[in-house]
Formats: sequence, structure tokens, C-alpha cells
Amino acid sequence: MHIKSLVFSILLFSQASSLFAQDVLTQQEAVSLALEHNYGIKLVNTDVEIAKNNADILNSGYLPTLTGNAGATFNKDNTEAEFADGRVTELSGAESSRYNASVDLNYVLFDGLGRSYNYKRLKETEALTALEARATIENTVLQLFTVYYNVAEIADNYNAIIQTFAISKDRLLRAQYQFEYGQNTKLDVLNAEVDINNDSITMMNTRQQLRNFKRDLNVVLGNSLPDTFDVDTAINFNTIYNKEELKQKAIANNVSILQVDKNMDISRLGVSSEKSAYLPTLGLIGSYGWNKNDNNAASFVAVSTSNGLSGGLNLSWNLFDGGTTITRVKNAKLSLEAQNIQKQQLLVSLARDFNNAWDNYHNRLNIYRLEEDNIRTSQNNFDRTEEKFKLGQVNSIEFRLAQVNLLNAELNRNKAKYLAKVAEIELLQISGELLNVEF
Repeated sequence: MHIKSLVFSILLFSQASSLFAQDVLTQQEAVSLALEHNYGIKLVNTDVEIAKNNADILNSGYLPTLTGNAGATFNKDNTEAEFADGRVTELSGAESSRYNASVDLNYVLFDGLGRSYNYKRLKETEALTALEARATIENTVLQLFTVYYNVAEIADNYNAIIQTFAISKDRLLRAQYQFEYGQNTKLDVLNAEVDINNDSITMMNTRQQLRNFKRDLNVVLGNSLPDTFDVDTAINFNTIYNKEELKQKAIANNVSILQVDKNMDISRLGVSSEKSAYLPTLGLIGSYGWNKNDNNAASFVAVSTSNGLSGGLNLSWNLFDGGTTITRVKNAKLSLEAQNIQKQQLLVSLARDFNNAWDNYHNRLNIYRLEEDNIRTSQNNFDRTEEKFKLGQVNSIEFRLAQVNLLNAELNRNKAKYLAKVAEIELLQISGELLNVEF
């Protein structure tokens, strides 16, 4: 192997060793950062605030309206006036003006309870928006951990490849020494050089893949992380879930089911709101006004000023609107019926998805356990092969095969490990428990 290539490989190994000497981002910290900085969560929180504002008393229609009005009119007329006593007056450019101001009150005392039902609908819509925000947060947390565990898997793979690279480097040095002392041929040295070059390429590609996944994780976290960080690769599994208990939690707490229930509540209020059009509307009106007239010389009164209060009630009852209200009530009832059908369909799909998630989790967990057993077998096989290789009882090809088998076993174990954890998170999401557990 050329000196430059060997130096490059050693430097690459040194960089790989120092790459993980960084701050560790725990799973709890990742969730906290996502809740605070993720742009999707920020947007949905804005929607929640808008829904909260819409459900406020200021948007309910319960408060009266108060309107201020004012006006002024100026006239300049040519007037010919004939009085009762026979006098005639001609005015040229006679000026007159009128001024008025008022404050008007309008308040609906009763509108068939439509206002009440609409206000309740706004409150239910606020609750529905909160559920939509929860769904967004759950999906974001699932996305977060999918990417987080991708980073963790590649990090574990990277460590395994580093170990493989160190073994290949030791094998190359051994082959070079043996060749110098005439204990093997140049072919063994060339094979070792090819293998260490392949390991170097694999390590470089894995390191770049790790960097890319870390950038993906930083995007989910709203770009709140520094350029260099590591993740926690320690994983714990909960293997004592009760299937029936989780299933009942899914029916009661799954966010999609809760959203359908809330939509049905809104539709029930919608039916009542449409029925309110059958009843009359009673309103209160009141006004305080001020008026002033400056008349020209042809008027009997030169200046007049008035002010005072006025008030009253008005009643409106739409006895027949051509059937529009009847149609709206029928359609509102049909909409409620459609949502009930949608809920039944969703419950069937939920039962299927829950069973799939439950089986998928335990299947992946069993695969992970088998891969753990496979690691022990592959490690034992490699240790025995390495011992025989040092004694010259196996050739470099057999040694390399044992080395690759061990690496593949480690990579498969890492993949199975994080797939099982993601499956557990998916099971918790379907059960409505994702935001109730500590990671």
C-alpha cells in the first residue's frame, strides 16, 4: 500500500473517531426542540390562536352594536318668498346650514337561539382546531423519531465500519510484514489493499450519509441545532403492553376518532342553528340625536336646535322563505348522518391499523432479538477465524468473509433495532398515547 494512501486512511480513521466527540442530543431534548422550533407546529399553533379569537365573546353576536353618525349641509340659494300679508322678499345668495349628530344602539334580544348555537359551534371549532394541532404534533413527533433513529442507526453503522476498517488496517500491516519476511505472496498484500480501500470508501459514504441525515433532523427541529451534534443510541423497549387495554385507548383517544366526534358535535349544533330560523327575531333599538338648522331670511325660524332620546323594539318573523330553511335543515341532518357513517368506517380502519401496528411491533422486536443472537454467532465465528488466521490455518479470503459477515450482522442488527423502536412509536400514535409517554 502506498504511504500516501496509508496516511489518508489513518487520517480518515482519526476524523471518524473525533466525529462523535460532540454534544449528545437526547430524545427528550429533541422532542422539546421540535415543540418549540418546528415550523409546522408553529403554524398550527397560530391556527389555534385564530380559533380561540373566533370563539371569544367579541365574535359571538351577543354584544350590542353602537354606531355614531354625524353630518353637515350648507346651502346657498336664490329665493323669492311671498308672505301671507302680501309682502314679497327676494334673496340672492341666501345661506343656510344644517348639522346633525347621533349615537345609535342596536341589540338583538332574541333570534330564535341561533346566536347561542353559533357561539357553541365556535367553541367546538376551537376544540376541533386544538385536535388538529395535536394531530400535527403527533405526526411531527413520529417524523422526528423516524429521522432521529435514522441518524442513530447510521451512527451505529459508522462505528461498526470504523472497527472493520481498523481490522483491515491491521491485516494490511500483517500482510506487508509477512511479505517482507517471505511468509506470503504479494497477492495477499494486494488483496488487503483492495479490502482496506473498499472499507475506506464505505466509511466515507456512511459518514456523508450521517451528515445528510443530521441535516434532515435539524430541519425537523427548526434548524435549532449547531452544525456538530450526536444522538443517543441507547434504546429501551416496552414489552409489557396489554393489547386489549391499548385497543380501548385507541378507540377512546385516537386523534382521528376524536376529530370525527367533534365534527359530529358541530353538526348537531348546525342542525339546531338552522332550525332557529323558524322562530322570530326581536331587537332593541335606541338613539340619541342632536340637530341644528341655520335657516335663511326667507324662513319663519332663523335657527332651530333639537336633541333627545328615542328607542323602540322591532320584531321580525320570516313566516315562509320559499322552503330555503327547510332545505338547509334537511341537509344539515344528512351531513350529521354522513359523519356518523364516516366514524363507523374509521373505527373499522382503526381496528385494522391497530392490529397491524401491534403485530408489526412484536414481529420487528422478535427480528431484533434474532439479530442479536446472530451478532453473537458472527462474533464468535470471527474471533475463531481471526485466531486461525494469525496461526496461518485459514487464508485471507476466509478471514475477510468472516469479517464481512460480522459487519453485515451488525448492520442488520442496527436496522432491526431502530425499525422496532419506530414500530413501537407508531403503535403508541394509533393508541393515542404518543404524547403521554416519556422517551
